[in-house]
Amino acid sequence: MTKRRRPVRSPDDRDRALVEALLDGLVGAALVLDPDLRIRIATPASARVLGFDAPIGSSAATVLCGDRPKKPLAEALVEGAPFHALIPRPRTTSGEQVRVRAVPIGDLGWVVYLATFANGDDEPMLFHGMWTRDPRMKEMFRVIEKVAVQDMTVLVRGETGSGKELVAHAIHELSPRRTGPFRAINCAALPANLLESELFGHVRGAFTGAIKDTEGHLQLANGGTLFLDEVAELPLELQAKLLRVIETKTVLPVGGRDPIPVDVRIISATHRALRAEVEAGRFRADLMFRLRVIPLYLPPLRERSADVLLIAGKIIEELSRLGGRHIERISPAAEVALERHSWPGNVRELRNVLAYAFAIGEGPVLELADLPSEIASPASGDEVIVSGGGEIASPVPGETPEMRRIRDALVRTGGNRERAAKLLGFSRVTLWRRLRDLGLDQ
Repeated sequence: MTKRRRPVRSPDDRDRALVEALLDGLVGAALVLDPDLRIRIATPASARVLGFDAPIGSSAATVLCGDRPKKPLAEALVEGAPFHALIPRPRTTSGEQVRVRAVPIGDLGWVVYLATFANGDDEPMLFHGMWTRDPRMKEMFRVIEKVAVQDMTVLVRGETGSGKELVAHAIHELSPRRTGPFRAINCAALPANLLESELFGHVRGAFTGAIKDTEGHLQLANGGTLFLDEVAELPLELQAKLLRVIETKTVLPVGGRDPIPVDVRIISATHRALRAEVEAGRFRADLMFRLRVIPLYLPPLRERSADVLLIAGKIIEELSRLGGRHIERISPAAEVALERHSWPGNVRELRNVLAYAFAIGEGPVLELADLPSEIASPASGDEVIVSGGGEIASPVPGETPEMRRIRDALVRTGGNRERAAKLLGFSRVTLWRRLRDLGLDQ
């Protein structure tokens, strides 16, 4: 049987394939144009965005604008200045659009970055500190406006760092209780005995060190709103006490005998499904029904790709106002890396990454090299990660993307959980909890 020979490639073909593969891995969908605006390189990802393979040697204006009488893209390229635009998706009549970012590369030509663009209401919206373009987020804002005026308990479901406390603040500010206090406590951040005292208060002599009567958050929030973050972590014995507060509108401090009347609206939040916690025996069903009269779901940042650069721009504006480095724009390569990342730590992680970029980089442009390595050069699914200390984290069969991200962060930080938490955009307590839930705590 004659062995089939692989086709022989010329050095030029091999170089082109290498450059295409590098660009595809680093920036995704992109076209490289020569000074005459003809396509010289088209990454494989560009075909997925355009819906066809861009012909090498063809005019970029013809490929991207077709036979339309107006060609603003071509005009912008001729002017020679970087630009960002939305164009109709070539060869379609469906109304779909493609986001285009073009950057000149000296006298050599252009790099044109391509990305799909979600149709619909894409206007940015600011709602009580939350920026979005996402239709689901905007719908949630409309629901918040309606439920805020109704004095009912609200349960916010969302991942860590996604902005659950901002939602609680918005409900408080839009409610008749806006002139009252807003208090917040993280139920996962304190041991049970200390959490009980912080939440319900204590009387003098209730325990060693209790030298005076002290009000808990429930009393301190009287006339206002109490936000219970990570309420699923509340121990069962405290769940019973909280249920009694909701039912009787009174609180019994630790060591106290006489219930104290309280008028407080409770907003709680969790990253867990409370029904699953009830079925597992870790949460009281009667308390769940009391807390989730109005449930809200906060989508994670990875499901709101159009929000990444919007929020990044707002965070950059904030950081620039603090002094030191002033960033005017994000480079296209850095934009692609930010949009490509899955953001397990959500907006909190994005803020941490941009704070890192401010500290590491220089000049008015946030470059790809300013971003942490796991953002700028993400590990592929079958790649081996080598830490600075030489330790190796090999792929584990059946490992979820979240497990891999957490394990990689621990390897990169030499097992230092505090540094790994910062790398992921988690609090130290949240990282400990996720390690426990995923069976990685050992």
